[in-house]
Amino acid sequence: MKNPLLYTISLLLLVGSLAAFRPQTSFTEGPDQTTGKPNATKPKNIIYILADDHRYDFMGFTGKVAGLKTPNLDRLAKEGAHVRNAFVSTALCSPSRASILTGQYAHTHKVVDNFAPLTPGLKFFPQYLQKAGYKTAFMGKWHMGNTDDAPQPGFDYWLSFKGQGIYYNPTFNINGKQVAHRDSSYISDLLTDYAVNWLNSLDKNKPFCLYLSHKAVHSEFQPAKRHRGMYKNMPINYPETMYLTASDTSKIWGPKPSASPESNALKVNMADMPNWVKQQRYSWHGVDYLYHGAIDFNDFYRQYCETLMGVDDSVGRVLKWLEENGQLENTMVVYMGDNGFSFGERGLIDKRHMYEESMRVPLLVRCPAVVKPGTKLDQVIQNIDLAPTFLAYAGLPKPTQMQGNSFLSLLKGESIPWRDRAFYEYYWEADFPQTPTMFGVRNDRYKYIFNHGVWDANELYDLKADPQEVNNLIRSPAHQEIAKDLKGQVFDWLESTGGLQIPLHPIKQKRFDHRYKDNY
Repeated sequence: MKNPLLYTISLLLLVGSLAAFRPQTSFTEGPDQTTGKPNATKPKNIIYILADDHRYDFMGFTGKVAGLKTPNLDRLAKEGAHVRNAFVSTALCSPSRASILTGQYAHTHKVVDNFAPLTPGLKFFPQYLQKAGYKTAFMGKWHMGNTDDAPQPGFDYWLSFKGQGIYYNPTFNINGKQVAHRDSSYISDLLTDYAVNWLNSLDKNKPFCLYLSHKAVHSEFQPAKRHRGMYKNMPINYPETMYLTASDTSKIWGPKPSASPESNALKVNMADMPNWVKQQRYSWHGVDYLYHGAIDFNDFYRQYCETLMGVDDSVGRVLKWLEENGQLENTMVVYMGDNGFSFGERGLIDKRHMYEESMRVPLLVRCPAVVKPGTKLDQVIQNIDLAPTFLAYAGLPKPTQMQGNSFLSLLKGESIPWRDRAFYEYYWEADFPQTPTMFGVRNDRYKYIFNHGVWDANELYDLKADPQEVNNLIRSPAHQEIAKDLKGQVFDWLESTGGLQIPLHPIKQKRFDHRYKDNY
């Protein structure tokens, strides 16, 4: 080399350039290069706790369910953020879980129902964390695609079970090996046992991501033995719309768009309530033939609350481990439901539809480095936003294929451009043919639902005047421009995100409903 000085400068520039492209991981290894002392920077850990079918208002601190106590979920809300407008883009287990992992809408990742296979080449957010140096683990319900309980990419430790799983004495697939449990072992407790044991095995100076995915509170509900009967005297919060009749037409269409609600009186428009909703009352997912008469509504309601207690205990045990191991202040703990759940609203049970109790979910975020205690976040957050947020917290960029966005800045209290509406899609299932394919949009005032492929009414609700969504304004002369605009938004969204098709796959599952027995 003729000029050593020039060579040295060039080498330093090259090293600096390469350093700029290194992933901004959330930890530093080894001693500080200037002092020689151990580096005090703690890793940015992530714990994501997902519950099944947990509706947004069934938490003690909301005050919406008389007698319900969830001290550990209440703690998360008190010490962190309660995201009050959290919605799923599809209110169904597998599609929602795929959206959480991929940051994509169902029509993009194509896991459109509980039987659709995984699309080859899907990337899950833990794969990016793993590549950046995180230790990762999945514990619990996978229930997605055609993979059953087999280990999935992105996880150093894997624990799952087949399908929906069972509450008592489950068999787990642990890193490819089937492990049976006996002695009345309870699934929520077992999953937490394994989670804590895995946390104990880690190097606490390196970051980790734990994805703890509960079976609870999926039906049919079975609480832990210690929680059985604890809510036997709980008063039932029957929704006002549970037993509507054709005579409930005290006000059709309601006030003009610019007017404020005239009163708190329930305004019902039974004439324009979709037929598929009316007819579902006497079905597996209706209050008049709940799970084909297998359980009384009051018992159903109370057992749901009792089963939720095992999940709340799990959250408490995870927080206790973080506290005892000095990781409480540097760990982002996120609690969420994969979809909501109906308890009699409009005569419906379960989820799938686009009404509030189905598409809205609990979302709590505790992260002292980011979130001030008692934060109430009112921006619209969807399940597609979780993956980008986790990556942003870890210092990683959002992959181009992710359709959601990080809401980390919102958690910090920063003002950034953000969406003011949630889009929704649901695809017809052979097992539950009474619910049609639907697409829709919800903003802070109106909700529009397009019921696809059925001779039925579409839907438009003024959420401020009609929070119970029983006064369909779709034929109201004063609301035609609003309906037209919202419908346009729905189909613009579908077109811009590649959703102008209905993903189909071979129907191999058996149908639940006895009316369809041997009907191929």
